[in-house]
Amino acid sequence: MGRKRLQESVDGRPTVHTVAARAGVSIASASRVLNGVGGSPETIRKVRAAAAEVGYVPNAIARSLQSQRTGLVALAVEDIGNPVYVEMMRAIEAVVASSGRQLLVHATGGRIDNETALLRRLANRYVDGMIVSPIRVTDDHLTALVDSPVPVVVVGQLGADAAVDNVRTDSRHGVALAVDHLVATGRHRIGFVNGPLDTVPGTARDAGFRAALTHHGIPLDEDLIEVGDFQYAAGREATQRLLARTDPDALVCANDLIAVGALHALLAAGRRVPQDVAVVGMDDTELARMMFPQLSSVSLGSAERGRRAAELLLQRIADPSLPPRREQVPPSLAIRASSGTTLPAPRPADPPTNHPSSEGVTS
Repeated sequence: MGRKRLQESVDGRPTVHTVAARAGVSIASASRVLNGVGGSPETIRKVRAAAAEVGYVPNAIARSLQSQRTGLVALAVEDIGNPVYVEMMRAIEAVVASSGRQLLVHATGGRIDNETALLRRLANRYVDGMIVSPIRVTDDHLTALVDSPVPVVVVGQLGADAAVDNVRTDSRHGVALAVDHLVATGRHRIGFVNGPLDTVPGTARDAGFRAALTHHGIPLDEDLIEVGDFQYAAGREATQRLLARTDPDALVCANDLIAVGALHALLAAGRRVPQDVAVVGMDDTELARMMFPQLSSVSLGSAERGRRAAELLLQRIADPSLPPRREQVPPSLAIRASSGTTLPAPRPADPPTNHPSSEGVTS
């Protein structure tokens, strides 16, 4: 009797045995119904009624052990509050949900040890796969990515020989689009407010800015370059430091959060946007369209990169033998009020005034 009770209850929770006994059917029949396999209409009715009566809850862990699937996909990004990651997350979630899975989101803070530890914990198989967007990539990252026991897709730049599914963009070209636009509107003292140079995007955008100036024959002025972080407050403070030592007529900012900080710093300094200083951000997030003036920004296709990454991941889960795939989303420039006007020509000097006292005087 004691053994039967043990089978029918685990830690006070009803089991399949409990449901089968209440329904008056075999354990195999009850299991088939509870796992959605089916049965006769009468058996299905009895089992479902019995499950409701005893308060049976399916054991998702046991199911995942049997199927080797958890129904969960993870997304790891630096900062879940950054609008670019919000747009990426929404696109990923839509694709993941269409497959019947759910999305878990993890903020890494951009810490290398956090990201590599997370990748190694995938050995516990708590998710079916993972999408990660690291801003720093080390040899430890690459090793953890290649050795991952579950499929992983990287959103961002990886080495050409990295055997990992990868969706990327070309932020160097994105910066060039911004500089081309500013030069076309008559700007020549173009400043650059960047994020950390030890990050993949910071390095790429710095190189893109320098190359774009060279392309247009504009001498590089280090006073016009400032480095901070990819955050609003850091962007504002970096712009304040830049304005304290020089006078730009345009700013390229390494993301939209930096650009919003720059707009506020310019306003506080009495500089008009775009009349005195044109501003272009990067990422073209919803934040760019919410600002006044609306912010010109280089789109790096965050939603499209997220969508493609999710599709690659689902394909990899279905067929782990696929060769590594690499896809690229091209950047584009959205021109808005913060830079959309041509620099006004200098006002001509006022004509000399003929004061009566100066009549007949020559010099």
